[in-house]
Amino acid sequence: MKLLIVEDEQPLRESIERYFAGDGVICESCSDLRTALEKVDLYKYDCILLDIGLADGDGFTLLRHLQRERKDEGVLIISARNSLDDKLMGLNLGADDYLTKPFHLAELKARVAAIFRRKAFNSNNVLRYEEIAVNLPAREVEVNGTQITLTRKEYDMLLYLIANKGKVISKNAIAEHLWGDETDLIDSFDFIYTHIKNIRKKLMDAANKDYIRSVYGVGYKFL
Repeated sequence: MKLLIVEDEQPLRESIERYFAGDGVICESCSDLRTALEKVDLYKYDCILLDIGLADGDGFTLLRHLQRERKDEGVLIISARNSLDDKLMGLNLGADDYLTKPFHLAELKARVAAIFRRKAFNSNNVLRYEEIAVNLPAREVEVNGTQITLTRKEYDMLLYLIANKGKVISKNAIAEHLWGDETDLIDSFDFIYTHIKNIRKKLMDAANKDYIRSVYGVGYKFL
């Protein structure tokens, strides 16, 4: 999962980032509206945690921008403002949920997970594709009823490929999904080839079928 945290309170922003990163979630963060707008134009996120009270504008501006650009990121508003008008405006502008500060990080995590499941997999805890079954809460993968062992990056990559099945996914898009802002520091995409090779072998050993097609010069396609 790839998360964008838009929050101008530094201690809260860093606390949220540490909490989610500890579970292997890719986290990016910013403290102002201008940077948030730049990021959503450059990258795709699974969920955005959005404070509506930012120093250089309100979070509703970002929601309107997402609507105009027809982007489908999940959005969870986190705000100290508890008025019904703010909640209704946020939800009417496309936010998926609204959480009032202060809150427990465990509740925040549960709400983010619920948004991710709804957006990506129609609220199912188990994602099924032909012989493959992915238990999302447990982060476990079974093929033909047999559990296969994947590294954290292999699991995240497989989930990303399944979510985009039938589409050609570029190596750059895969790298951005897995590493976020740190993608610019990567010298080559050899690590993607290695992960794809490992995933392909594990799936083929269990299902005797190759689900991944290489598209020369572009990337990969999950069939």
